[in-house]
Amino acid sequence: MGFGSYDESEQQDQNVDTSENDSVTVHESEFEGSVEFDTEATTGELVDKLADIKAEDGDEDEN
Repeated sequence: MGFGSYDESEQQDQNVDTSENDSVTVHESEFEGSVEFDTEATTGELVDKLADIKAEDGDEDEN
């Protein structure tokens, strides 16, 4: 088999008992509001910092 072997018994009886009470509500933790960031840095300084972070990350990938 090209995709690895598996136990065929695992492929039988895949009935799962589910309950609506056990489900996750995706809208339970919705956030409505705004986020603001106050900084004294200029756009250029922030772009330079991002470039530095990316360069550091690239250096770590090489090791």
